[in-house]
This record gives sequence, C-alpha cells and structure tokens, in this order.
Amino acid sequence: MLIQTRKIVVEKGNSDKVIERFSKPSPIETMEGFIDRTVMVNRKKKENEEVVVMIRWRSLEDWENWEKSDVHIQGHKQNKGKTPPEYVLSTEVNMYEVQLTN
Repeated sequence: MLIQTRKIVVEKGNSDKVIERFSKPSPIETMEGFIDRTVMVNRKKKENEEVVVMIRWRSLEDWENWEKSDVHIQGHKQNKGKTPPEYVLSTEVNMYEVQLTN
C-alpha cells in the first residue's frame, strides 16, 4: 500500500475552505487502486491551522497510473501559473510505503 499525504498550513480560521475543496467529488475516486481519502484538521495551534489530506493507494503502480492519467495532467494544466490563496502559508507533500498494519 502507498499513502500520499499533503499538509496544508493556513492562516487561523481558514481550514474550512481547504476542507471544502477536498470534500468535493474528484476523478481520483474512480481510479483503479484508489482506496480512500481522509481529510484531517488541527485547529489547536495558536498561530495557524493545519489540514492534512491522506490518500491511500493499493500500490505504487496505481498511484503512478493516476499521475500519468489525462484527467490528472489536465487538472495541473488548468492550475498552471495560478498562485495559491493568500491564506495558504505552506504545503508539504510526502509519500509513504506501508510496511506494516495491524
């Protein structure tokens, strides 16, 4: 299994805008090997809020097929050159190969 995480740090009071974006239906949900998407929020920090999106894939190959898919590439082309909203302070993406689950 492969897990992709995206941590989005936003100005205080703006996490719901990010959560709304990731709550909408997406073509990713129809891709073979897609397991699920989890959206989590940490509002406990004094200076900002964090939204973490976790997407689970059956395999690295399934994720690579998503990355190469026309719908994924077109989505990036549509957003090319657009700046993130002012309330987004940073974004960090990581990939993890699952070694053990209990």
